[in-house]
Amino acid sequence: MRGSDFLDIDHLETKDDFIRLLFGILEPLKDRYDSFCSGLDTGRVFAHYDAKAADMEAFSRPLWGLVPLWAGGEKDGPWEELSREFAGIYQRGLCNGTDPASGGYWGDCTTFDQRFVEMAAISYGLLFAPDIVWEPLDGGQKQRLAAYLNRINENELPVCNWILFAVLVNIALKKRDMPYRPDMIERYLDGLESFYLGDGWYCDGDSGQKDYYISFAIHFYCLVYAVVMEKEDEERSALYKARAMDFANSFISWFDEDGDAIPFGRSLTYRFAQVSFFSACLMAGLEPFPVPVMKALIRGHLKSWLSRDIFDRDGILTIGYGYANLNMSERYNAQGSPYWAMKTFAFLMLPADHPFFMPDAGIDTAKLFNRPICSMPYADMLVYHHKNHTTAYVPGVYSPRGHGHIVEKYAKFAYDSKFGISVSRSQYELCECAPDCMLSFMIDGYVYVRRICEDHTITDTSVISVWSPYPGIRVRTSLIPDETGHRRIHEIESDIDCLALDSGFAIRRDDIENVGMKVSDEKNVSSVSNKYCECIVTGHMIDGRADDVKGRSYIADPGTHLLYPKTMIPAVEYRIRKGRSVLTTEIKSKWF
Repeated sequence: MRGSDFLDIDHLETKDDFIRLLFGILEPLKDRYDSFCSGLDTGRVFAHYDAKAADMEAFSRPLWGLVPLWAGGEKDGPWEELSREFAGIYQRGLCNGTDPASGGYWGDCTTFDQRFVEMAAISYGLLFAPDIVWEPLDGGQKQRLAAYLNRINENELPVCNWILFAVLVNIALKKRDMPYRPDMIERYLDGLESFYLGDGWYCDGDSGQKDYYISFAIHFYCLVYAVVMEKEDEERSALYKARAMDFANSFISWFDEDGDAIPFGRSLTYRFAQVSFFSACLMAGLEPFPVPVMKALIRGHLKSWLSRDIFDRDGILTIGYGYANLNMSERYNAQGSPYWAMKTFAFLMLPADHPFFMPDAGIDTAKLFNRPICSMPYADMLVYHHKNHTTAYVPGVYSPRGHGHIVEKYAKFAYDSKFGISVSRSQYELCECAPDCMLSFMIDGYVYVRRICEDHTITDTSVISVWSPYPGIRVRTSLIPDETGHRRIHEIESDIDCLALDSGFAIRRDDIENVGMKVSDEKNVSSVSNKYCECIVTGHMIDGRADDVKGRSYIADPGTHLLYPKTMIPAVEYRIRKGRSVLTTEIKSKWF
């Protein structure tokens, strides 16, 4: 179900409009809380953690939207009854979830426990809305909640954004005059400095990854810290705000003028959390861009997401990206996971007369993209803003370990805000692999692609990587974007004869809506288009024979693409012979 089917997304001006949207998303959950109010009956989706942790996740994540509402002081008016109902649910759920004698108990905590992730949202409530989530509890209930949260200090955490969950827990306990660990705050904030790279960019701990966890996790939590600890820790608070301002200057390039963002990295099922960094800036009083422009970006982003088929028939957010799609999920996605997206509502902490909620007719977000190309060496990325869409070009430097589809989510050549990307079903068949925006080698019935590069360089105009898809094959790829798309130059040393396929962007095909598909494969050119866009792939091989290059489009399996359930991918096929080959592939991409 599209959000536009039951949400008013055409009128997002005033604070009341955004509150209406918030409750439009959350109200379908209201009658789904279990009898203890510590979990949600939304249909079980199994993750690697236990069911009780999944219950805690489903309970906690709506707080990312409710807490700003409560903190913003809008307790009266048309939303008073709904607000009060949710407040009662969360007061009861916090008591039962942390009481070992209750049937709603969330369970004991262990090393690397998912429960620590969800403690962040509860701490958010203790920090900004204590009159709702703390003060109504009696003495014993407060003690049990504080003791439960304190368990994050008794267990090992992964060396990544998780360390900031412990920081939030401890400052929340501190603010509520409960026992906490100041040494852990110092330990983890000192550790955070080892993640910092420059220009506002961090890496996500020992994974080295730079993705949306830098924006909707590390910067988000640092800005929470800066707001609530400004008096106690002026130096760090000022530092975190300054870094957020630096980060905004390049992170804005991950979006296009419609507010759509590039689908890069893991946890894409968190959807409109992509823009939550800018909401956190507003919460912290930061204006990296004029407030009306930030509003236009956030509003456009929300409208775009809510016009997609991201809810089930009962109005519950599904796991997926542009539609319900478990194929693209990670092992840590359970039924409540997508509600991380509620972080975007941090701006509801602002008063109703804040400039963010004032009419802003005529604001054009295109002014944010006055530079077509942005080199981000700290993010391992070069971003080009094409007309109506934005493309990120990357070397594929992250280890293919982890949570699912890491290769597809980090190692393609290009990630586009409108064209999207595909994730594989298998590496056996081309249709199942769906290797859009990749050079794939077809050997002995398998499809081999770039998994990780051995060396890379990012200049002001290109991305260069050296990689090996298969023993005995070594490739040096140069990606060079321009206003029409981009060019790929592949210098290949191969010990074997094989076929290679260089694919462009996947194009939507549809048997529900007539999208006007046009497909043409002639000589060394493959062209696929519909009424929304087109992608033309042209291949050349230096010193190759005439029949060594040919256009070859192919249909991808349904459910492989993130945005569109069915797609076709234009590509050129190269015959690779032993020795050295040099391929030049031109990708012309246009969004109408």
